[in-house]
Amino acid sequence: MRRAGRPGLIGLTARTAVVAGTAATVTGAVGRGRARREQEEQAQLDAAAQAEQARIDRAVAAAVPQRVAPQEPAAPTVDASGLVAEIQRLGALRDQGLLSEDEFSAAKRKLLG
Repeated sequence: MRRAGRPGLIGLTARTAVVAGTAATVTGAVGRGRARREQEEQAQLDAAAQAEQARIDRAVAAAVPQRVAPQEPAAPTVDASGLVAEIQRLGALRDQGLLSEDEFSAAKRKLLG
């Protein structure tokens, strides 16, 4: 005899299986939806970080002057008459004994470059 209003053992098992299956499906769908949203949020954060880094790089490039290759110093123009006069003056100081031969040679080398 069957009791009215209550399911039997098979009906109870079937209902439990349906509820468990539905719960698993819902949980999986919720988990997948959450993972998708997290991925989208992370992608947005990554894009914002890249845009900010590009903005910083442009600001640094604009603020820091570009390095210019050093120019060779211009060769000093030699005034021949002034150079000869200076060597003669040094020679006179050497002849007077105010400069030694080494000091005279060093000064002359300095003048001649």
